[in-house]
Amino acid sequence: MPASPSSLIRSLSSAPASLAGQCPPPGLLHALATLPDPRARRGVRHQVSVVVAAAVCAVLAGCRSYTAIGEWVTDVPATTIAELGIDAGRRPSEAMIRRLLQALDADRLTALTGAWLAARGTPPRAIAVDGKTLRGSRTTHTTARHVLAASDHATGIVLAGTDVDATTNEITRFAPLLDQIGDLRDVVITADALHCQREHVTYLAERGAHWILTVKGNQPALHTRLAGLPWKAVPDAHRDTGRGHGRREIRALKVLTLSTGIDFPHAAQAIQVRRRRHRLDQPKRFTTETVYAITDLRVHQARPADLATLIRGQRSIENRVHWVRDVTYDEDRSQIRTGTGPQVMAALRNTAIGLLRTAGATNIAAANRANARDSTRTLQLIGLT
Repeated sequence: MPASPSSLIRSLSSAPASLAGQCPPPGLLHALATLPDPRARRGVRHQVSVVVAAAVCAVLAGCRSYTAIGEWVTDVPATTIAELGIDAGRRPSEAMIRRLLQALDADRLTALTGAWLAARGTPPRAIAVDGKTLRGSRTTHTTARHVLAASDHATGIVLAGTDVDATTNEITRFAPLLDQIGDLRDVVITADALHCQREHVTYLAERGAHWILTVKGNQPALHTRLAGLPWKAVPDAHRDTGRGHGRREIRALKVLTLSTGIDFPHAAQAIQVRRRRHRLDQPKRFTTETVYAITDLRVHQARPADLATLIRGQRSIENRVHWVRDVTYDEDRSQIRTGTGPQVMAALRNTAIGLLRTAGATNIAAANRANARDSTRTLQLIGLT
């Protein structure tokens, strides 16, 4: 379904719609009610939704392992554990929590928590697709697990995730990943050069979505055609400057409307981005990088400033999610390896990060420490109080 004229410009440029007067969705326990329970029915004392919600609360308090989650459940005040629906005298053990978490359907867990988090705010306008290797899951005989995720540019909320096992790759998991998200009409999907695939854009067109894809050496013919366009005759359409990680970056973006000569379905515009960087302590030593991209967005649907925002937004999943999991939650050194445990723990961390982001936290480590000091804060975050 084609987007209406200027619809994307409005969505990217305007402030989020107010949620005043809207009822927030029910709490996390309600959202997890349909999560399949992998356990035999006989002898089950605690509902799967209750145990997973408790694990999310523990991760919100900074817990990084099964042992830490079990200790949180054991030590948390009786009033807090009762709010979760657990009898303070019969709390789940660490062994029981571990066995359950390493047997859960990680993709289903991510889809349920992502949909619940998304319902608490405005619908996503742009979604970044990116993969991450869970390095700590590698063993002597197996490679590290790899997960492909879809994240909201604006909030960093992970909306969907899927395992990329050793028998496949990210390309084949692209459509199954986005199948977990109900409505993609007029949403812009961004992805790195690996996903610059004709099958992907055909799929997105069928879903009514738009796209911006980076083009690099894995598509040599397309990259050569883009690099050969008359960029020198095209003025800069947008320029901006950014600082971070001890560097300053100047970005210049040029846009060309495509009519013929680019053999790629639905491509409407070609984009060149020149990035000039230097370290703040070495202002005269620059490095320059030129990157090309293509999009199905037409001139009336996205201004150059919008395109620049969308291209930068692809990094949001790396900066707002993956970096936090690696640094704050020390994911790359996690020793969780059995079953779906690595992917489930990644899903729990994604949920915790999404909850803290939507609550306004800018420092996830500080928010974890605050939640560790007062367990009732975690109940508020998951919608129980």
